[in-house]
Amino acid sequence: MLDFSSSLVIAVAATFFAAGVVKGITGMGLPTLAMGVLGVLISPLAAASLLIVPSFVTNIWQLLAGPSFGALALRLWPMMLAIAVGTVGGSSVLAGGGAMLTTGALGAALILYAAFTLFARQLRVPTNREPWLSPAVGTATGIVTGATGVFVMPAVPYLQALGLERDELVQALGLSFTVSTVALTAGLIWQGVFEVDHLFASVLAIAPALAGMWVGQIIRSRVSPSAFRRWFLICLLALGAKMLADAMI
Repeated sequence: MLDFSSSLVIAVAATFFAAGVVKGITGMGLPTLAMGVLGVLISPLAAASLLIVPSFVTNIWQLLAGPSFGALALRLWPMMLAIAVGTVGGSSVLAGGGAMLTTGALGAALILYAAFTLFARQLRVPTNREPWLSPAVGTATGIVTGATGVFVMPAVPYLQALGLERDELVQALGLSFTVSTVALTAGLIWQGVFEVDHLFASVLAIAPALAGMWVGQIIRSRVSPSAFRRWFLICLLALGAKMLADAMI
């Protein structure tokens, strides 16, 4: 159980506000940034528990705001099913691993995502490869999610490679993140490590996350989202490197 001191409450609220700002500007990044920062302050397991409710609320909002939920769900259901199964199975790592193991895994996931997004070329997935690639990518994403609490690899690059329209891509990301959040919750409950006190604190984190999204949407009209996203990824890369180095010392 976490000791919710005033300093920790302020740090958690500030983290979710900042993560909400990032999501408001770029359309993603709330769970990734929140896990990265909170994983330095508390254990990744506790951070994942705090992430669940604000992540679910903001991602379901993103999911339902798009135009093509039915078509995307029909196209991507094998991937979503594989994410759910992989996450529940992989949650044993987050639940049972030592703090150094889970912190190192989280740092490695952040480095991989930030480096790939910054430096890799844009991929394209032919439609005829989706029937076997979607379940494979979903399973890999689920295992990473269950082990680290980070939902993005390799789901985000894969969805970006499907050639979806901008609104469809945002909605597909919302679908993937929502399924990951629900599956991670189920996995932590199944492992017997999800605490009700964390759920209450997670509910309280909704307000700063939504406030941050609102501020981020205002900022988006005044800054270059691509430039902001680039600096965000650089900071994420540095944060992941620090976590991985701390775990190896």
